[in-house]
Amino acid sequence: MDTNILLDSGTNELEILEFVLNGNYYGINVAKIREIIPYQRVTPIPNAHPSIEGIFMPRDVMITAIDLANCLGCIDGPVGGMFIITNFNRLDIAFHVENVTGIHRVSWTDIAKPNRSFGSLEDSIISGIVKKEDHLIIILDFEKIISDINPETGLKVSEIDAMGERKRRKVPILIAEDSVLLNKLIVESLKKAGYDNLIHTENGKQAYDVICKCKEEGNLRQKVRLVITDIEMPMMDGHHLTKLIKTDEATKNIPVVIFSSLVNDDMRRKGEALGADAQLSKPEVGNLVKIIDDLVEKYHLED
Repeated sequence: MDTNILLDSGTNELEILEFVLNGNYYGINVAKIREIIPYQRVTPIPNAHPSIEGIFMPRDVMITAIDLANCLGCIDGPVGGMFIITNFNRLDIAFHVENVTGIHRVSWTDIAKPNRSFGSLEDSIISGIVKKEDHLIIILDFEKIISDINPETGLKVSEIDAMGERKRRKVPILIAEDSVLLNKLIVESLKKAGYDNLIHTENGKQAYDVICKCKEEGNLRQKVRLVITDIEMPMMDGHHLTKLIKTDEATKNIPVVIFSSLVNDDMRRKGEALGADAQLSKPEVGNLVKIIDDLVEKYHLED
């Protein structure tokens, strides 16, 4: 298996690790993965969620093991198999799978977004589907899986309530976030924080289409003065969106905030190279508002 695929920043591509569970093919963004190890015995946790197998400590780091088959509604999980150890939202989590089959480099434009035939998009744990030669790979929303197990790991809208009453600010903000639930929560949080002049889109392409339309109509500053973007999105990811904004003379001065579960040291370096003005991990919605406040003051976005 080729695990040495290197991606340049802003190419609108990603690496997907393909794995098998109950005879079906699933995928996870390689950027979320720390390592892959053979299954090892775990210590059960009393009164834990039924999807939590237990904990173990490779190299003295405590890791929670998740029974992914249970999360997907399967009756039986794998015997033995492998652990995919991940790091996102500042959490170290191991997902128990049967085996790993390979890594694929794909464009975000090749990832189909699930439709409502899968059920409520807000509740879905499917973030995309990739067609290979003879089968489909279902890309799972691992953040949603974890937040369903423990809601405390998700976006904490209560952090905004703790800020108290805030003045209304009419700064036009463009949001790119493909998760229906997170898009809704980010909009709700910003409105509570006083920012209610919002345009929310489902991916980087939709966001960039808004920017291009505003450029054509000559009202860019009236419509978009700050951009908040996720990284993982179908059609166009947040890094490519940032690159397009920061390499265009007409838009390069628009502040871009990357708000993603993938913000680690490596991703932070990529974001900085692309010109992102700020980057932070998704649970930190209170810090998101503080960063927006700072950028509004620094660049006089209300003038």
